[in-house]
Amino acid sequence: MLRGKARRGQGGDQGVDDPLDAAQERRVRAVLALGGVPQTDLMDGVQQVRLRLLERAASGREAPRDVSAWAAVVASNLAMDWHRAKRRQERLGERLAALHEPVHPSGEETSLLSLAVARGLDELPAAQRQVLVLRFFADLPVRGIATELGIPEGTVKSRLHTAVRALRERLHEDEVV
Repeated sequence: MLRGKARRGQGGDQGVDDPLDAAQERRVRAVLALGGVPQTDLMDGVQQVRLRLLERAASGREAPRDVSAWAAVVASNLAMDWHRAKRRQERLGERLAALHEPVHPSGEETSLLSLAVARGLDELPAAQRQVLVLRFFADLPVRGIATELGIPEGTVKSRLHTAVRALRERLHEDEVV
């Protein structure tokens, strides 16, 4: 099955055998490095490949025919995951930085925005206005709104989406935002 199983009887470690040999580990490290994973995270990536191979064996699934190829594909997927996580962190950092930027509109700007939002709310159908107010002004979760109104969560989400889009369009038309 795995190369490690062949080593079991050779009096080595009594623990779990390493499912990757040295050549496979070098290949995994190379794939991760070529995928843009920084040097400091390469060992974590190698450990993730080992873990997935061990989990596969523990679940009773058959070992891959070519462990090296399988490990390379998993390493490639891990590199893509690493980049996605990095982008998510960067976007989160940007949003947090934007929250810390002091934006203090003048009293006149605040009044104009409040008036435009009030007008936009008045133009919405009652069902959309109701879910919008419950969600964003009463701070109720979608599930809570659905329960209170006796409608499915999907209906609440649909009404919210439509209401927010209509309100946004109205505010852009009025050149408020």
